[in-house]
Amino acid sequence: MAFPDHVNGSGESAALSPVRSLRAMRRARAAVLLLHGGRAEALEPPAMLNLPALRMRPFAASIRRAVAHEDVFVGRVHYLHRGWNGGNAHPVADTRRALSELYEAVGPVPVVLVGHSMGARAALRAADDPQVRGVVALAPWCPPRERAPHLGGRTVIALHDEADRITRAGDTWDYLSRARAAGARVHGLRMPDGGHTMIRHARRWQRVATEATTALLGLTPLPAPLGEAGAWDGRPALWRP
Repeated sequence: MAFPDHVNGSGESAALSPVRSLRAMRRARAAVLLLHGGRAEALEPPAMLNLPALRMRPFAASIRRAVAHEDVFVGRVHYLHRGWNGGNAHPVADTRRALSELYEAVGPVPVVLVGHSMGARAALRAADDPQVRGVVALAPWCPPRERAPHLGGRTVIALHDEADRITRAGDTWDYLSRARAAGARVHGLRMPDGGHTMIRHARRWQRVATEATTALLGLTPLPAPLGEAGAWDGRPALWRP
């Protein structure tokens, strides 16, 4: 199967596309899927010029370069709706469709999910898929009652600037504590700036996110501040240049 450009077998828009126009990597031994942000409520599809999706492109490019000599597929998840939309949790359904399309194309390979904001929340929800090994959550949206028991055996790495005015870093650290109580391996890193958009010092965010992703793939050690922090005790590691 080649990845569809526009529709899948059900007639819906494809939920998954390669970061570059590549043939399906049947020999892929692992995969990374990127999920962009969105809105709490919005039923319309994402706009053609979708800033949250554009924001993730440099992350995708950085990860692709880092795994260029490995058999790792890198793809993007596409949403049918712009928002989370309450109990519908539309981006989660899109992520599950993308995972199904991935497995049909390359087989049941280990997966790392990399998400920003709403996309991070969707990634954390979809991490109950048995092939998902871990999640890199960038400025994630983790409401106080967001569930975490399904994360046992997974690894969650969260990066957040405590000056973020859109999503709360304190909620992220609390979520990591709930995930650890459920049996997940968790790491939190307090970024010194970047806010929610991750634009200020964007390359720093991209570098750390890439290193976290390759660590979850088993290719590199954890980024130094995380690798040296030890077990999660409810407090994030501090960024060190």
